[in-house]
Formats: sequence, structure tokens, C-alpha cells
Amino acid sequence: MRPSSSNVTDIEIIEDFSATARCDEGFLRVRRLRCRNRRADGSSSSVYRVDVVDRPRLDAVSVLIYRRASDGNVEVLTRMNLRPAAYFRREQTASMTVPDTVSHLRVEEIVAGLLEPADKGEEGLRRRAAEEVKEEAGYTVRPEDIQLLGGAFFLAPGILSEKVFPAAVDVTGVAQGEVEGDGSPLEEGIHLQWRSLSAVLDACRRGDIADAKTEVSLTRLLARLS
Repeated sequence: MRPSSSNVTDIEIIEDFSATARCDEGFLRVRRLRCRNRRADGSSSSVYRVDVVDRPRLDAVSVLIYRRASDGNVEVLTRMNLRPAAYFRREQTASMTVPDTVSHLRVEEIVAGLLEPADKGEEGLRRRAAEEVKEEAGYTVRPEDIQLLGGAFFLAPGILSEKVFPAAVDVTGVAQGEVEGDGSPLEEGIHLQWRSLSAVLDACRRGDIADAKTEVSLTRLLARLS
């Protein structure tokens, strides 16, 4: 699959079966819990509800792909992906405290992928990161080329148990091959683009790129390079 512009203009909901679906199956699993706080003096809080969203594969690795341009500046690679959850925000305009006029049909972000059960420790992180770089961007790199960018972080710790492990890789001088993808309709018309690190970081801070792992990874790489 070659990176290309997409002719997708909408995502149509064929069926909303939320009311009849079990919360402990599917790509996301929702645990609906009743909890109470236990205190050091032996007392407890009142009982309250907590919803926790898990995935069968708990955590993910993100990879900031970068290269040195001929002028010495650093350029980074981003992907435009179809993102239904962001797109369907448009149905919740009454709940928005700040109006959101952006479509969000596609979201610009860096390469990322779920960690498999076999991806143990730093070796596993590097191996999975290298595989995601090849699958999603077409660059063949070695696990030892992967740079880990510090500790993992939560995206929404109030509801999501997932942590993201940030990484980066320098592909200066590496030829791009075929972008394999996973064959999913969500990868229809993905678009890859190179821009300067500063331009992408500015886009994050303006909100034009509204992906947290991209901004976190950019700032960590910038700190390392400087």
C-alpha cells in the first residue's frame, strides 16, 4: 500500500448496538465498579461508582520518526489517519463548553502500535517499535536503532488504564519501502508527510495537531537533541 490522499468524506454508522452489547467484550472493555476509599485510620469513604476502560492488550508504543535535512534541521514524519471516535464528537455539540468546528475525520499523529504479550521489557519495546515503523511508515530499522524517550505516560488516567511508551528513530539516509498497513478500512487513504520539528510542534501548540503523544514525543526528542 502506498501512502495516498483519501477520498473518504464520511464515516457512516450502520448500527449502534451499545444498549445490547456487553461491556466486557470487544476492542475496549468497560469495567463498571463500586468502590470506596480505605484510609490509614481504618475508616472508609462512602461508596461511589468508577468506570475503567481497558484493552485486551493494555499498553502501546509510539515512535517519532525523524531525519536530518540537508540544511541540518530536523524533520519529523506524521500520519493522517481516520479516527471515528474523534469524528463522532460532532454529534455532541450540545455538550461542548467550547465550540469545536473542526471535522476530525482524520487526525494527524505519529506512528504507534499496541504492545503484544511477548513484548517484554526494553527489548520488547524496541522490537515492537521497529515493526510498527516498517508497517506504518515503510522504513526498515533495527530494534537497536530505536531510542526510548523516557517513562511511559497516561493519556486519560481518569478512565483509561493504557500507558504509552514513547520512542524515536533516526531514518536519515534510510530508503522508504512499501507501507504495509494492516488492511483495515481505517487505514484507507493514510497520508504521510515530512515537516520540520518546529513546524509540527507549533501545530501541536495551536491545536492543529490534537494528539497528545505527538506533542509529548516532540518535546522529549527536542530536549534530547539540544
